[in-house]
Amino acid sequence: MIRSMTGYGHAGFEVDGVAFEVEVRSVNHRHIDVRARLPRGLAAFEGEVRAWIAERLARGKVDASVRALAGAAPAETVELDLAAAERYLRAARELAERHGVSGALDVQGLLALPGVARLVERELPEEALRGALARAVAGALDSLEAMRSAEGAALDRDLRGRLARSEALVAEVEVRSADVQVAVRERLRKRAEQLRDEAGGLDEARLHQEVMWAADRLDVTEEIVRLRSHTAQFRALLDGAGARQPAGRRLDFLLQEMAREANTIGSKASDAPIAHLVVDLKTELERIREQVQNVE
Repeated sequence: MIRSMTGYGHAGFEVDGVAFEVEVRSVNHRHIDVRARLPRGLAAFEGEVRAWIAERLARGKVDASVRALAGAAPAETVELDLAAAERYLRAARELAERHGVSGALDVQGLLALPGVARLVERELPEEALRGALARAVAGALDSLEAMRSAEGAALDRDLRGRLARSEALVAEVEVRSADVQVAVRERLRKRAEQLRDEAGGLDEARLHQEVMWAADRLDVTEEIVRLRSHTAQFRALLDGAGARQPAGRRLDFLLQEMAREANTIGSKASDAPIAHLVVDLKTELERIREQVQNVE
């Protein structure tokens, strides 16, 4: 079953009382393009998160984000550099004693000086973080893939219906084309007889050959055969598609070939009903192409 490239999934995890949420979103893209945003404490795992996602998804633009839930961020502590503070105090006293600089360095001013105090985020155990994060990313991807599969099923139904409509149009073109060729041969034969009567004689073999050539130029049998072959391949790809057998790019290629055959039929057929059928066929193929753009 084909899968859509649009999906959303989320999951949560907790390490040492600190809760996090993982969200994964995907939309259509020609290739796999993964972007990950992680909080500072988990930034070291960004490459692994992208790799985990790329292992599961074949195509799509994927945005993954991990965030600490409100009020659940790792606790921060204040770390003091007492040696730096003492150096500042000595410098302040020296300025006052030697140069008569007025004023006193209080605690608030001392803490504001560079290097005296800094906030330190409590570090969580790395291996526990990695394992919990991997499980959460896998859970979010499970949800995302379930959504992509559900939308893929809807796409599959729509594509098969439009494919059947296209086949019906091709069948109508085939019937009409055969009638047109018969009519063209008869019209040319009558015209040839008229010219023969007027001119008093024509080369019958050459005349027959010209009639056949004119009819052959209107023959779209080869194009119809190729269209049906492409349609059969298209349906086979729909039947065989799966999580490990993405079909989107191959379906898109087949549609290009089908559109090319439809264009050739339109250019060869000098018949208004066939031209109308070809317009309908090209419209249906374009609708299929729009849907295929979102197939993984």
